[in-house]
Amino acid sequence: MLETSSRLLSLLALLQTRPAWTGAELAERLEVTTRTIRNDVDRLRELGYPVDAARGPAGHYKLGVGAKLPPLLLDDEEAVAVAVGLRTGAGLAGMEESSVRALTKLEQVLPHRLRRQVNAVHQATTKGPDDTGTNVEAPQIEPTLLSTIAACIRDEHYLRFDYEIPQGALSRDAGSARTSDLPVLVQPYRMVSWNRFWYVVARDEHDEWRTYRADWMSLRMATGMRYVPRPMPGDDYTDFVLRDVASTGWNVHARITVFAPAEQVLSRIHAAVGVVESVDEETCVLVTGSDSLEMIAIYVGMLGLDFRVDGPAGLVDHLKILGERYLRAIS
Repeated sequence: MLETSSRLLSLLALLQTRPAWTGAELAERLEVTTRTIRNDVDRLRELGYPVDAARGPAGHYKLGVGAKLPPLLLDDEEAVAVAVGLRTGAGLAGMEESSVRALTKLEQVLPHRLRRQVNAVHQATTKGPDDTGTNVEAPQIEPTLLSTIAACIRDEHYLRFDYEIPQGALSRDAGSARTSDLPVLVQPYRMVSWNRFWYVVARDEHDEWRTYRADWMSLRMATGMRYVPRPMPGDDYTDFVLRDVASTGWNVHARITVFAPAEQVLSRIHAAVGVVESVDEETCVLVTGSDSLEMIAIYVGMLGLDFRVDGPAGLVDHLKILGERYLRAIS
């Protein structure tokens, strides 16, 4: 019975790896007869798995669409990816209860080693503000990469990796880290999931705080070396990532005095747009940036508040041109 159950799981795993298999191919892979394959397919159907079969010279087996959802068979990486997605709130708003139920069912059957990986990622991760609505395609992240980084954060181990920013990559997503020709050795403290990217906040070899894009990291052999943790004051790693990317990642930067309380400005901008510094009860400074002067002009115009541009000079000139153009439009 155990041998049959094990073979059924192996058969199901094979059927999920490609669109179609011939009976002979399955029999060869599982080292059984084609008749045994037919019997095992019937057992899978009885368990609720919709296995379609085509007869003839081009005959094959493939998983089809059933009337009910059968049990899922996930490999280690898939199980970790699903659990991390549910844990980090990747589901749609309004589906929190369904996500919790699904996560509970999954964690009940996760082996201890996988559950430990999922817990490490959850405890090491902070979710940033809601997506800005950017159309940038989310990078592919290997679950093993996140779980390895999370384990280093949990165990307070140094993290060694190669770091390379791809040519043509959006500069605004890089943060303070730069491409390195040599392996980077850091003390990792937090992962931040924000704006469809994963960032790692760490102390570098010069004892400075840095932000690294996880998908630009290629991990090297584990160091096994522990560091003495010195957390960031206030543990505000998410705010550090937002400020770091906003202040170092844009092609053009601007400093704008806004004649309104900081709270009012903060209520009108997205966290990705910039950083607001209070001057007094009626004045604040917006430090922002973009890939062009034109986009910054759009940002400040959408505030709906009076402001003065302190720099750069190019933005001042651009706003003069826009102002004259708008006046001509209504004269």
